[in-house]
Amino acid sequence: MTVKVRTGRAVRERVGALGEVAGERLVSILSPILLLVLWEGAGRFGLLDVRFFPPPTAIAQAFPTLLASGELWDDTLVSLGRIAIGFLIGAVPGLVLGLAMGLSRYLRAALNPMVGALYPIPKSAILPLLILVFGTGEASKYAIVASGVFFLVLLNTVAGVLSIEPVYLDVGRNFGAGRLQTFLTVALPGALPLVFTGIRLAWGTALILIVVGEIFVSRSGLGYLINNSYQTFQVEKMYAGLIVLSAIGYLSFLLLDELQRWLIPWRGARAV
Repeated sequence: MTVKVRTGRAVRERVGALGEVAGERLVSILSPILLLVLWEGAGRFGLLDVRFFPPPTAIAQAFPTLLASGELWDDTLVSLGRIAIGFLIGAVPGLVLGLAMGLSRYLRAALNPMVGALYPIPKSAILPLLILVFGTGEASKYAIVASGVFFLVLLNTVAGVLSIEPVYLDVGRNFGAGRLQTFLTVALPGALPLVFTGIRLAWGTALILIVVGEIFVSRSGLGYLINNSYQTFQVEKMYAGLIVLSAIGYLSFLLLDELQRWLIPWRGARAV
């Protein structure tokens, strides 16, 4: 009898947990739909100035034209390529240097002042310098993305290594682990949760910075599309570019979540 009671209770708890998950997913789907309905109604009834806030249906009508002309596809692919290259240029050195700084107190003491001085500088403020150094070609776009990505990955990697219990590092040394083995088998796995936090922040920053770069020194990309649409007062087209950027950010975060679950299975989702 006791076993049956426990089994029944476990089934009810399981069903309840599944119901909560389904409820969360339903809310996450309905909330943006409700927002779009409210936006549409406010525009239709004159509560919003449609010159600046066109209703969603008007924005949706701009997509077929942009897709048919190929303009949206081309600009999206150009921006994604720039983001990917700039992200790798900034993230890989940030990860490696972050692991080294986390493991070496002397290296950390030597570089912390420079990191603390350079990180707070707005990356958009150094764009003129990057243009002077790299020109108006692709290199300046890669550089502005990399400059923002580097510090976020670096700082979160250092924090991740410092959060590792010292006993794990001691075990590695006792078993004769060399520097490279310590990097790959202790420091990197232990820092991965915070490394992924840095990657998520860096990816969002990369989306922002590529738009800044393309607005000022580009004739292609989503930033150029948005800026050109603003200058010609094609507001629906401008919003279409913003929506594509938002969709890229959302989908990329979903992919990062799945990658994190695969690489860090012990960091499962926690109920709030």
